[in-house]
Amino acid sequence: MKMTINPLRAAAIAAFILAGLAVRAADPRTNSWFTTYSGQYARVYTNSAMRAAGTALTTWSNGSQTQSSPAYCGVQEIYSSTNWVYLRSSGLAGYAMGPWQNGSFPNLPANQKLLYRIPRTNAVPATKAISGGGAIGLFVDGVEMFNSWDAFAWNGSSEVSAGNSTYYWNRDAYVNEGATFDAGNAHQQNTGTYHYHANPPALRYLLGDHVNYDAATKTYSEATNATTKHSPILGWVADGFPIYGPYGYANATNASSGVRRMISGYVLRNGQYGTSNLTAYGRATIPAWAARLFNVASNIVAGPGVSTSYPLGRYMEDNDYLGDHGYKQGVDFDLDEYNGRRCVTPEFPNGTYAYFVSISSNGTPTFPYNIGRGFYGSVTGGSVSSISESVVTNFLGGPSATPALNPPVANNGTLTLTWSATEGGTYLVESTTNFSAWTTNATNVTAALNTASFSTNAAAGYRFYRVARTALATYDSVGPGGGSGGSSASTVAPGGSATRGTTVTVAITLPSTPPNPPANAPITSVVLAGSITGSNVSYATQGTVLATFTIPANASTGAQSIVVTFTSGPPPYTISSLTIN
Repeated sequence: MKMTINPLRAAAIAAFILAGLAVRAADPRTNSWFTTYSGQYARVYTNSAMRAAGTALTTWSNGSQTQSSPAYCGVQEIYSSTNWVYLRSSGLAGYAMGPWQNGSFPNLPANQKLLYRIPRTNAVPATKAISGGGAIGLFVDGVEMFNSWDAFAWNGSSEVSAGNSTYYWNRDAYVNEGATFDAGNAHQQNTGTYHYHANPPALRYLLGDHVNYDAATKTYSEATNATTKHSPILGWVADGFPIYGPYGYANATNASSGVRRMISGYVLRNGQYGTSNLTAYGRATIPAWAARLFNVASNIVAGPGVSTSYPLGRYMEDNDYLGDHGYKQGVDFDLDEYNGRRCVTPEFPNGTYAYFVSISSNGTPTFPYNIGRGFYGSVTGGSVSSISESVVTNFLGGPSATPALNPPVANNGTLTLTWSATEGGTYLVESTTNFSAWTTNATNVTAALNTASFSTNAAAGYRFYRVARTALATYDSVGPGGGSGGSSASTVAPGGSATRGTTVTVAITLPSTPPNPPANAPITSVVLAGSITGSNVSYATQGTVLATFTIPANASTGAQSIVVTFTSGPPPYTISSLTIN
């Protein structure tokens, strides 16, 4: 990575030879993911005192659950094919997670090493699938989406752990487990899967979605000022449809109609709005929405009477859908029984089906929270063990991220370079005036979170600078088998170096002559050192090629050229050089 520096105008001029982070395609299924903190370690507070002091941990253990090496936050890799988008994620949020019940909660989060895929096309079946326990989608910060159920149900005489068995009275997770959620409205079960059941305010704050953050208490609250913009995409459900925050266009088909909070179609069965009064008459019937999903008409198991031990709202089936009582979606409420609607959104100006997070006016989650008990679309997405087709690389983060230089800053005779970095990384800064000899300006520059910097004398004259990561501390990889600084894939640029026996992703900036083909022009090959063929080749942005090379242990050492050949011309580009050590 190099830049030309004019010490008199350094703050205004920055010519980049290396492009920034890996580029994503226009499809919101590939470019809506929140990857800002993918180069930072995930962190937790294990008790309230730690949260008050702001002293979060990057490794943690409660004696039975241990995160012994740091893991990077959230989404680390994005790939796509014609039909699928694949995500690799640690499942750990970008904000400091926890504490959970001031440390008395028995579970701690752990790197899930998750490979999840969502479909790029959608089908809408007549018979809807019931959502069960476990992940039903992925939020854009790489944290798993669970449904409204806490996996306990009434079996006719007591509440039992239900697994994915069908019962008629299923406990509401937010009502029964909300006390175990952290400030981000998330917790984890005994396998360490950190997940959201309901409105995720910390994620929404990071995305700029009408949420305030109190730095003193490290808590989140719904903003009280008027809402002026549509909520962002918060995640993707396994049927391939997006889930937005709670604010959408007032008129579902008119983006100029103003923005307001979306109103759920569900109410408690307390006798109002034509619903059954469960307090007065007992839990003898399930609501029509549940009967449709469970495909039953009668002979259900009655639930326990409403009492202090079994209060109204304890079960999902304590809620009724207004559409079954003569009320109209789009007139009396906004969201259907699946907690979504057909509408236009900023990302889908021509319309889509979209789910919306449900909250009250003060931000309290309301049933059914994220999506209803059933999926609107066909559930084809989910976790997979591997990618078994050719894919395009849309994003590489964390240990594989490409450093991106920020514009230099000159102040009082000092020139400061800053760049995006990977926490745990060590960087080398070099400069040259003629590209034939390079001077080492700094070694062992360490990253502070996901940023690194270097300062020098601004009066040194014109210089080209380049930055390379030279080492990476041991970390817990999102891929199979874990990783360490010596064995995991890294990202470099021509002018940098790579070691024999490793895999590297190279960000290649094409020379301007001959003129670069348009973005996404097909590439025949990218070849290093005459015989090492690149894989996962991407050309999503004009002028920048990404390619991954597995360098043999017996590869030739020294400076090597990279040749990029486009299928329809121009003549092959030869870029020098990547040094193999």
